[in-house]
Amino acid sequence: MGHNINFNEQTGKYSFFSVQQKAWHNLGQIVSDYPTSAEAIQYAGLDFTIAKQPNTHNLPSGKSIESKTSFFTYRTDNEAVLGASVGKDYHIVQNREAFAFFDAIVGGGDGILYETAGAFGQGERIFITAKLPGYIRVGSGEDVTEKYIFLTTAHDGSGSITAAFTPIRIVCQNTLNAALKGMSNVVRIKHTAGAKQRLEDAHKVMGLADRLSVELEGIFNNWASVRVSDNEMKKLIELALCPNKETFDLLKKGAQDELSTVFKNTVQDAFAYAMMSDTQQMETTKGTLFGAYNAVTGYYQNVRSYKDDEAKLQSLIMGGTAQGKAQAAFDLCRGFADAGADIFKFN
Repeated sequence: MGHNINFNEQTGKYSFFSVQQKAWHNLGQIVSDYPTSAEAIQYAGLDFTIAKQPNTHNLPSGKSIESKTSFFTYRTDNEAVLGASVGKDYHIVQNREAFAFFDAIVGGGDGILYETAGAFGQGERIFITAKLPGYIRVGSGEDVTEKYIFLTTAHDGSGSITAAFTPIRIVCQNTLNAALKGMSNVVRIKHTAGAKQRLEDAHKVMGLADRLSVELEGIFNNWASVRVSDNEMKKLIELALCPNKETFDLLKKGAQDELSTVFKNTVQDAFAYAMMSDTQQMETTKGTLFGAYNAVTGYYQNVRSYKDDEAKLQSLIMGGTAQGKAQAAFDLCRGFADAGADIFKFN
């Protein structure tokens, strides 16, 4: 798997840092203590600013016209172009302003710890993860999930600023993202003139994280007590990983022979993870509904291959395939907890 982590030719370093743990692909900086935001920005190579200039249109006559509606963004330190076409109302949110979101919470005494940060490509997308105090504990307490806030923003006009509550199960590093009914785990902020102010106000994610933590702990502990057979485990995995209506209709008919080889192999890999992974042999996961949920999230986190780390991040956290499938697994497991195997009785 590749990485697409930004390499700064001026400093000769990769734009990534991690606390205590080995940095991705042995790239970037490993630090022993949790840094301040100012230190994290430097460690991650994010201490650059972004500027915006109007695009210039060169005409056949040799004249040039400066656009009033089309602009490009670039780094001021090395003049790398990040976004070739953004609108006149596009508001740049500097990297330091992204960290200010966390600093406002730290100032409140909540004990947020910066754990990773970095940039992809030329620096057009940055990300920050910060650990929140406390844990989500399942079972007797050995199965522990840490709580994080993840923030990412793009400087090329391709997306909004996104801040999300992201639980990570320690024993296998599964990202357990799931939105509860009527409650999203994500706050999105547009790159408009008011973006900076709204970014500063986005500490409402903290309240969201607190509420989600309490609810998820209750749900996961309930699932750890619900037994599922191997056959039910596989059916839950099949339904969660189902890619389209055609596949669903074949599952509904029980036409296993007509399923695509790609889909059957994906299900088999996830089921093998459910049956054989050490983290699936714990009291909380072996033959349980919580284990079925982790079979899907664990497959995408620890088994599936990705083009590079940015693609993995997109899939797991930023609304991509893995997050969608994790949500499907979450919803199916909630249905199984309520109705049991009746959820497999198709109408």
